[in-house]
Amino acid sequence: MKTKLLTIISMAVLFIGMSFAAPQGTMKDSRDGQTYKTVKIGKQVWMAENMNYDIKHSYCYENNPENCEKYGRLYTWAAANYVCPEGWHLPTKEEFEILMLNVGGIETAGKMLKSKQGWDPYEHEFEHALQDGNGIDKYGFNVLPAGYRYSNGDFDVAGKGTLFWSATEFIESSAYSLRLYNCSEAASLLYYGKNLAVSVRCLRGSN
Repeated sequence: MKTKLLTIISMAVLFIGMSFAAPQGTMKDSRDGQTYKTVKIGKQVWMAENMNYDIKHSYCYENNPENCEKYGRLYTWAAANYVCPEGWHLPTKEEFEILMLNVGGIETAGKMLKSKQGWDPYEHEFEHALQDGNGIDKYGFNVLPAGYRYSNGDFDVAGKGTLFWSATEFIESSAYSLRLYNCSEAASLLYYGKNLAVSVRCLRGSN
């Protein structure tokens, strides 16, 4: 009887673990042959890696090709609107908001979506002790701290933060971006100048 009960409990734990596992897949970009991991979160199917398709107004962090292999490329907003392959698109602000809801809300989305390693530790504001900047990557979205490129050619915050362009404009000169940082378990949707070059994640289907 005890053995049977333990078996039932083990199966229940396995089922619960499976129910939280996001379905994984891959897609191949026919333009250059690169293969990207994908993940289904809720009803949305996302690329689980940053775009690395080389087009005009896209850059490797610090102009180092090894960083493109590690983080993907950084795109201005204009370039970001053309980089997703056929059948995929640059997500809107509203589609990012749906993603946040699907992973438990914006207050913990950073923790849920950030990769388990690669993020710099940070000093706690009040405790003055180093805190772990990594996430738990619960859904396989695997956000890396890719940093960004300013319009003057300078680069910043790799290891500490990352931004993802949305297709939604704020005003003519700026658009919304999803932001994640090492020092926060939250994520945020803020607007930035369109000449900033940041990461891109594509979403399957038409918007």
